[in-house]
Parts: sequence; C-alpha cells; structure tokens
Amino acid sequence: MCRHLAFIGAIVVVLTNFFDPFLQQVVVYKSRSVASANAPEIVKSQVYAARSDEGLPLPSVVDLSMKSGIYNGVFDIRDNADASVSHTCSTGDCSWSNFLSLAICSRCVNITSHVEKRCTDGKCDLLYIPNGPMLSGLGGQINSSVTNYSSELQGIEASVLRFTSLISKKVSDPNHAFAAECSMFYCVGKYAANVTGGIVQQSLLNSWRNDSARLNTKSDLILQPPASFTNGSARAGPFRITHLAAVALNSFMSETFTGSGGINNSGSAFTSDVMQALYDTSNLTRRIENLATSMTNSIRGQDDNVSEPAYGVAWTSETYVHVRWGWFAFPATLILLASCFLLGVVLETSYRDILVWKSSNLALLFHGRSLNLNSEGGKPVNKLSAMTSSATNISVKLVESEADGWKLDQDDG
Repeated sequence: MCRHLAFIGAIVVVLTNFFDPFLQQVVVYKSRSVASANAPEIVKSQVYAARSDEGLPLPSVVDLSMKSGIYNGVFDIRDNADASVSHTCSTGDCSWSNFLSLAICSRCVNITSHVEKRCTDGKCDLLYIPNGPMLSGLGGQINSSVTNYSSELQGIEASVLRFTSLISKKVSDPNHAFAAECSMFYCVGKYAANVTGGIVQQSLLNSWRNDSARLNTKSDLILQPPASFTNGSARAGPFRITHLAAVALNSFMSETFTGSGGINNSGSAFTSDVMQALYDTSNLTRRIENLATSMTNSIRGQDDNVSEPAYGVAWTSETYVHVRWGWFAFPATLILLASCFLLGVVLETSYRDILVWKSSNLALLFHGRSLNLNSEGGKPVNKLSAMTSSATNISVKLVESEADGWKLDQDDG
C-alpha cells in the first residue's frame, strides 16, 4: 500500500508542473457587440416638394439639391451613390432594417434588336429606332431622346422620365450599335442599411409603385402602399409628390436626357456633359440605377417637416470573461488525484497507528539519544500535545564538553 501511495504522490508532483498552464487557459477575455444607448439615424422621406434655400416653393424649376443629385448620379463613374446617403452613427458600426421611404426607381430594357438600318446609294450607315433616335455615318455616336417605344415599359407610369439612347462606340463600324429604353418613376422603397468601419452600405429590398398616380399639372401624386408591402411599418404613408415639383422635374429630366454627340479621329463633340457621360459608361442600366439612387438621396435629404429619420441600432464593443470548461479538466483531475492521495495517506497512517508529529521539533528532542526527555512519570511521551505540555516545564542548554563537543543538555536547576 505504501508503494502505491508513493507512486501516486510522485505522479501528483510531476503533474503539478502543468497545473498553471492549463489553469491559465480556463479563463479568456473576448469582445462582443452590444447595442449602444445612442440610436443611429438615417434619412427617409414621405414628401417631395421642391423648395428654395429659403424654404419657398419653386413653381417651375428644379431645386438645386435635386440638380446636384442628378449630376452626381450621372457623373459617378463608380456608380456608388449609396455611399452618399445622409446618416449619423456615433460608433462606426450601425444597422437599420426594413424602413420605408419615398424614392425614385428605374427600369431599363435592351431594345438593340429593334434597331433598323437604312441604306442609300449603296451605303448602309443610317441606324435608327422607329419614332426614336437615329445615328448617321460612321460609329462613335450617341443620340438620346424622350420616347415611348418598348412594350415592356407600357405598364409603368414614367412620372419622372422615359427616354431611349442609341449608342455606337465602334468608330470604324457603322453597323455596331446598342440601344436601351429606360423609365424612371416615383416609388416607395423598402431599405436596409448598415455602417461598418464608418462606411455606409444600403440596399433596396423591395419597391412599390402606383401606376394610376399619373403626372398632371393640378393634383399631387399620392402613393399609398398596401399593408402587404408595409408589414405594419410605422409611418407607412401616404407618400406624396407635389404636382409643382413633379412637373418641374419631368420637364428638366426630359430636356437633360435629350441630346447627341460623337467622337472621331478629329475630335469629339457632345450637346451636353450628360450625353458624354451616357456615351462613356460601360453599363447604361447600372448608371441609370445609380442616378435613381442619387436622386432618391436628394429627396430623402430634404427637410420636409413631415418625415422622421429611421432609427436603427448602434453597436459597440464590450469585453467579457469567457470560461472554457474543457481546459478545466486537467486541473480538476489533478485536484481529485491529490485528494485521493491525501485520503490514502490518512487511511494508511490511521491503519498503521502512526503518530501525527508533523514538523514539530519537539519530537526530535523527546526521542533523541542525547537527552533523556522521553518520559513523563516514567511513561514515554509520544503525543504531540503531551510533548508540548511537558516542554513548558523543561529547560535545556547548549554546553560544550571535551568528549562530545557542543550538545544540548537538560538544565536540572
């Protein structure tokens, strides 16, 4: 039994060297995102009414903020108007989900297959769309005009703009052409947005339009999405576009997106910078979508005294203590093993009737050969309590003798 206990004790001593490294792995500090008390805001709108900087209505012109949105959307070569939406986020990590706003949506269809070619005097260098734009001569041209051609767009009330662009970029090939018809209209957008690292990203989840709300000069356009679209969202309508703002914007957009231009070996010439931007873009559909987003940002950024911002959640980092219980297996096992060893020692000591002297120096004095202290009335003193009691009445001194040198001797005096 003693050998087994000694073996267990040796194992406990060796394993103790690994106790601290394992114990240090039990507790780690991690970080997590928690909601901040400061709710972030992102703009949304229920009304579009063109106004001057003084807040006065503009009966026949487009306000400068909308013009800025139009030009920014057309000239944005990265097509990243979403990054310009106005918002506040104090932590740099925020999110908004499922909020509604008045918006401008777009749809473009490829009508290149409808491009026709006319030949005169053996030269087939005239490309055109029936009742639409045309290109004459060599390539490297654009012609854009307000149209109502594609049957795919017939069901959409193009309250903002509907136009067709005919483009040929191969200067030496008059037969190469691309044509697209685009419609832009007011809609109600359902958005989600987030800010990560201070950079905002938003996505249009869904949209709803009212094709019966037609553009006219006397009544406002009203958009009231159904409950199936709003899903019980607060402030879900009605959304309104004043007739003055709608007519002015339609007139401005029709004029802006009507024009032509071209480029050849001797130079280039465009009727407007917008025509050059449409000619240079590699993805007309994406550019018009970006234009619609930029115009929407202008509408949402206006202070209409009606709309409230959409409130989201601002996330902040929090440090917390995480206990990895798996790493606690080794320390727990070592504690259990040490407890078993202690219990075994106690049982073995009790079984062999071994006296408990621990580290007391009195045991050596009372049972040494140089002193005759191991007696109390002629009886051996073995218990530690008895040794302690007897020691209070015994005096010893350190003496030197020629035979034995220095030693402890009982002081009988």
